[in-house]
Amino acid sequence: MRKLIVCNIISLDGYYEGPGKDVMALPFDEAFDEYNAERLRAADTLLLGRTSFEGFKSYWPPVADDPDARPVEREISRRDNAIDKVVVSDSLTPDQTAPWNNTRIVKRAEAHEQIADLKRQRGEEILVFGSRTLWNDLLVGGLVDELHLMIGPAFLGGGTPVFGGPERVALRLVESRTLEGSELVLARYGVRQ
Repeated sequence: MRKLIVCNIISLDGYYEGPGKDVMALPFDEAFDEYNAERLRAADTLLLGRTSFEGFKSYWPPVADDPDARPVEREISRRDNAIDKVVVSDSLTPDQTAPWNNTRIVKRAEAHEQIADLKRQRGEEILVFGSRTLWNDLLVGGLVDELHLMIGPAFLGGGTPVFGGPERVALRLVESRTLEGSELVLARYGVRQ
């Protein structure tokens, strides 16, 4: 069975984004990009919610050919462009996925069933970047296998908490380390089934 892995950066005080939905308040650095590229190399499917998909689609496609972008950013762009994408959305239409034609839209009501089926298929890892609402729902639904949280040295004091809802989910620490050349701490958790 394929693993569904959530990979996100969070602030030290547990926020997914700062006040006013400011994701740039988080402490991104080159090690963050390197780790995301590593995760993309191990995956063949990118699972996203609509908001994250639209943000990725508006940013990443042209980076592949940007001579001013760092090599790791160009690699992420190429991999984002090439990888199969599944977007959970009730409002997105196929014509809104261009230039990413390798994108399938799944309605929210069908998401758990469709993602469980995707996990049973042969292939590489299924990777979730961003998409907090989606992966919190999948976590509670028992469909997430691992959380890879990069905890940054920033205290935002407010914003969107990384976890939502009153449901309990048991986790086990798989690994923790500081990313090389960074102040980001990677905490990898497996989900206890």
